[in-house]
Amino acid sequence: MRKGELIGFPVIGIRVVLNDGQYHEVDSSDNAFQAAAVGAFREVYRKAKPQILEPIMKVSVEGPVEFAGNVFATINQRRGMIVSSVEDGAFTRVDAEVPLSEMFGYSSQLRSLTQGKAEFTMEFLKYGRVPASVAEELIAAYQEKRRRENA
Repeated sequence: MRKGELIGFPVIGIRVVLNDGQYHEVDSSDNAFQAAAVGAFREVYRKAKPQILEPIMKVSVEGPVEFAGNVFATINQRRGMIVSSVEDGAFTRVDAEVPLSEMFGYSSQLRSLTQGKAEFTMEFLKYGRVPASVAEELIAAYQEKRRRENA
């Protein structure tokens, strides 16, 4: 489904099984079957307790050891989960999993906190569940947007 009712993004990870169906010469048509399928999906969708997912990025930050505390703090502020930390002499590498939505502006913040001495790389890792507080905000914003469009 291209546009879910929760926040308007595609619905993924669903499976539909049709157990039975009948055809009638007068009442059956392609439109009738499509309308029945849409109605059934909408009814089940609400009961299924859909979850909002967000992209989680694998982030690796490298820089001088003296700034490791700042790196840990910035990752934690961005809802990140630190996976590992390795110290090698005067340098440290911190590996973490951070939601993509929280990574905007990180390069400027990291440069500022480390006097331009640290750098980071980022790549897609997986999709993860959005925390309830963030999900509520997304749902409220989508409902407000739909209300304005329908008004």
